[in-house]
Amino acid sequence: MTEIKPDKPQAAPRSAYKVFRTITTRWMDNDAYGHVNNVVYYSWFDTAVNAYLIEQGVLDIHQGDTIGLVIETQCNYFSSLAFPQTVEAGIRVARLGTSSVRYEVGLFAQGELLTAARGHFVHVYVDKQTRRPVPLPLNLKTVLETLV
Repeated sequence: MTEIKPDKPQAAPRSAYKVFRTITTRWMDNDAYGHVNNVVYYSWFDTAVNAYLIEQGVLDIHQGDTIGLVIETQCNYFSSLAFPQTVEAGIRVARLGTSSVRYEVGLFAQGELLTAARGHFVHVYVDKQTRRPVPLPLNLKTVLETLV
């Protein structure tokens, strides 16, 4: 019987991403194996996307009525990153729904042409008080459309 194998994930080029954010590694990011621990990559995904949205004026983490909750996340690793490297996070939007967004993030060693890791996470935007899904606010949707 022939085994069916899913397509093997591949590193992506810089041209696959719309905007970039620089992230500085920290001493504590390295693990016992001498490279950045896998859980740190997920933190970088959050940092890159949320910082971009804050800078664009469409996410107010303190006073805003709408917040994004992560409902799905995934990452593929292609090469190691380690302190004291600088990381460049590329961001794009792969899917824009009524109340949800699939962000895709590529992590590059500074100046490298291909991702060291790439992954995604899905935010469902909800009312801060009720935690029920709400349509994307128009100003947020407008910014996200530029990343599609």
